[in-house]
Amino acid sequence: MIYLKLIRESFLFAVRELVVNKTRTFLSLLGITIGIFAVISVFTIFDSLEKQLRDSVNSLGSNVLFVQKWPWMTNGNSPWWKYMNRPQPSADDLKIIEKRCQLAESTALFVHHSKTLKNGNNILEDIEIQGVSHEYNDVMEVVIDKGRYFTPMESANGRQVALIGADIAENLFPNQDAEGQSFKLGGIKTYVVGVLTKKGEDTFGNSPDKQVIIPLNFVKTFVDLRYSGNIIMVKAHEGISNDELRSELTGILRSAHRLKPGSDDDFAINETSIISNSFDQFFGMLAGIGWVIGGFSLLVGGFGIANIMFVSVRERINIIGIQKSLGAKNYFILTQFLFEAVFLSLMGGIFGLMFVMILSLSVTYGLDWPMMLNEGNIILGIGVSSVIGLISGLMPAIQASKLDPVVAMRTLS
Repeated sequence: MIYLKLIRESFLFAVRELVVNKTRTFLSLLGITIGIFAVISVFTIFDSLEKQLRDSVNSLGSNVLFVQKWPWMTNGNSPWWKYMNRPQPSADDLKIIEKRCQLAESTALFVHHSKTLKNGNNILEDIEIQGVSHEYNDVMEVVIDKGRYFTPMESANGRQVALIGADIAENLFPNQDAEGQSFKLGGIKTYVVGVLTKKGEDTFGNSPDKQVIIPLNFVKTFVDLRYSGNIIMVKAHEGISNDELRSELTGILRSAHRLKPGSDDDFAINETSIISNSFDQFFGMLAGIGWVIGGFSLLVGGFGIANIMFVSVRERINIIGIQKSLGAKNYFILTQFLFEAVFLSLMGGIFGLMFVMILSLSVTYGLDWPMMLNEGNIILGIGVSSVIGLISGLMPAIQASKLDPVVAMRTLS
């Protein structure tokens, strides 16, 4: 009951400070409000951006390895010509991996190219064409809105068929059902067997809505795979780690390429964690920038809270004397003023979080860019403002708790 009474009285004193000294309280809390707003808004923007980037990367598959000519990240020691002289991953490599790799659930070869699409007067230039082996939809998610995927016969024979994105369908076949229609792909008559589900652009600007997927044997008719950017995608069985799959793939490809022991690999095996790890370093650096941006405001806010608490001690020195004369312990007075300081600082933090929420909603619905204030940042904002209040109110609270009741009582006159 004593502690509940203490909390109640401290709360009432804090509310009184807010009500009676509105201007002073407002100016004191302004620093905390601005500081929390600066820090949490920066973190919210970074978290939203990071989530979109990671979602875009994870859409490639966290359990998928990519065999390529070039590594996604280099240590800076390898000369560019070393990678330039490597052979492109080939259809023969794909067959060997399919035959020998025991840890792979599915594999596919992917190559991209640009072509002009035409249907009557509707012309689309520089459109990304993806040539894929038949198992591509087993490795990567291919969501079809209308129609179907390629049949094994169409893939094997390189039939002139295509899956087209939603934007491609709308522009090539306005006011028509694209499924079953034909168009010219680089002058070659091609039939639409399916339309991909509309998804929009990811953070990197990529979108399946603007892509065309065709069988690999079809793309071979106008692309020389020896000089194109081929990618072999290998998806691991459930329960198999990327390291285990990487080790097996390395052995298979070194054997297939007849590389001598001790010689360097003539291929790169990439995975999405390479990009994710670079995100960790990048956003860690940005987090430091966020603290610097808001740190000065938080420091000013902390001094403001300390100032208002020192003034509060001077104004209530007679009340402190009465409390002590009636038997109030030092810890009671200390806790009372600390609670008040934390409460005032917490109010500033809550106001800062409210402004961040308003900013998030404005950006999300005004600029159509998802920005969400998550629970972690809310807890961080409340925690930081509480700690600032605790530190700022510590010295005034200690000063109040150590007052001599006799000296304090003299101020009653």
